[in-house]
Amino acid sequence: MPIDPERLRNFPIPETRQRVTKRDTILYALSIGLGQDPLDERQLDFVYEARLKPFPSLAVVLGYPGFWLRNLDTGVDWTRLVHGEQAITWHAPLPVEGEVIGRTRVTGLVDRGAGRGALLYSAREVVDGATGSPLATLEQTTVLRGDGGFGGPSDPVRPPHPMPERDPDDAVELATRPEQALLYRLNGDDNPLHVDPAVARAAGFDRPILHGLCTLGVVMHALLRRVCGYDITKPRHLALRFSAPVLPGETIRTELWDEGGGAFSFLARVPDRNAVVVTNGLFRMNP
Repeated sequence: MPIDPERLRNFPIPETRQRVTKRDTILYALSIGLGQDPLDERQLDFVYEARLKPFPSLAVVLGYPGFWLRNLDTGVDWTRLVHGEQAITWHAPLPVEGEVIGRTRVTGLVDRGAGRGALLYSAREVVDGATGSPLATLEQTTVLRGDGGFGGPSDPVRPPHPMPERDPDDAVELATRPEQALLYRLNGDDNPLHVDPAVARAAGFDRPILHGLCTLGVVMHALLRRVCGYDITKPRHLALRFSAPVLPGETIRTELWDEGGGAFSFLARVPDRNAVVVTNGLFRMNP
């Protein structure tokens, strides 16, 4: 049965209040691969409570409303959806601990036609629970692979950041771990696609895949290391498109282009398969 576009556009996604602890902050950093080198003092800052800093992409798990598209009232075939794009805009330093509030809403819906799926755009505003001050804005594109052809008004497709046509200026390789998806899901993203082989096969994959947002965290680590020197005050905006899944245990190579003025284009690939897993990436730094 086709989805009801107006119902989905206006679906009441509950506001989320979250009490963040130091343990949550450390768990997130560990789940994206920080701390694999026990002698790297800069990584220790994100996994050791005595000197703890919040890793910037922690924002993606703050105020998270849960897997709301699994709710049958949305009408979505949740077994076939995939995370297509993600953007983060930072407004202030993230807390190591404290209360945050997440307010999520649907911001657009694109019908690509019967058999071609649909695009769902959503945004989440994360604010400080005590002051109401904005911390981050998260924008997401979800590809509804089983829900095209619903008809009715369709919002415009949002163009991706164009990639340079020259060789990259730099690259960083970071390894993931075989059990990394099992650890990452403890942040609150419990989609069984990332843990249950039967669900993964039903979705068209040979085995459970890494969360797209875990891949984003690995790429963010590469950027924070190479262009920010692990300075968490530097990131201002990140946007990327997921182009292929990563399998837990694979190495991710992030390739960067310096565009000047604190802006960098980037993509990421799995060298062993020469598979581009992230593309159309844009990262902007604060002065």
